[in-house]
Parts: sequence; structure tokens; C-alpha cells
Amino acid sequence: MGAAAQNAPRAKPRKRRPRADGPRRKGRGSGAHPDDRDPQLLDTTLGRLVSDQGWAMDLRVHGVFGRWPSIVGEEVAQHCSPTSYSDGKLVVRTDSTAWATQLRLLAPTVVRRLNEELGHGSVTVIEVEGPNLPTWKKGRFGTRDGRGPRDTYG
Repeated sequence: MGAAAQNAPRAKPRKRRPRADGPRRKGRGSGAHPDDRDPQLLDTTLGRLVSDQGWAMDLRVHGVFGRWPSIVGEEVAQHCSPTSYSDGKLVVRTDSTAWATQLRLLAPTVVRRLNEELGHGSVTVIEVEGPNLPTWKKGRFGTRDGRGPRDTYG
């Protein structure tokens, strides 16, 4: 080295600051203790996702749709099936007008059973829909009032 290089002032070494997200943060050391960075169980993670998104009631309702025969009975389930649920109203479709009438009579009992499964006040009304029927309002001579006494099927 030359004389000029030996007489020049030396630069101080820079101090290294710990990273803000590193293990040296105050109150958060690395080690054998569990923390948020550890792998989580799938059940815990899905439970947190469901509660964060507000999907708990939807999942319970769809669970009831899957267990419909055990809730209302096999015979009723063969002729009636739930189609939708929204704001406490359950819509159930029947395969005949006779079963629609029967389900309207059973509605208070079914509401009570559903509220036992879903929680009090979850289902307030059951709307019963009959089968999809053909319409007789076609053509020039169609009437607005339907066909009269022959308008029931099933």
C-alpha cells in the first residue's frame, strides 16, 4: 500500500439493524413455543374461515337439506323437498297439490323441528309450492282464471 492509503481515515463499519419482521422483535422470540407462524390444523383453519365469512348458517341449512328425510320422515321426504332458504323463509316443493296441502298442515311441526336443528328463530315461515303445472293461458281464447274445477293434479 502507498503512504496516502495508510494515512487516509478509515470508514466506520455500519451497524446492522435487525429486520422488523425477524425473530429479534421485542416480545416475539423464536423457539419451541407455538405461535401464528406454525402450521395449523385444517379443522381450525376452516372453522376460522367459516366464521370470518359468515357462512355458518348457510352450512347448517345445507346440512339440513342433506338430512331432510330424517327430519321430516321418509314418506314426506319422498313427496316434498326443500329448494331454497333465505331470511328465515324455507321454500319447499311438493310433487302434487295433495302433498302441498298436507305439508301446509304439517308446517308448524316442521318449523319446530328445523329450529331444533338450526337454532331458535332460524326458520320462521315455510312456503309450500305445488308441482310445476302446465299453463292454460295460451292462444286467443285463454282465460285468466284458469280451467275452473279441473285445475288440480295429482
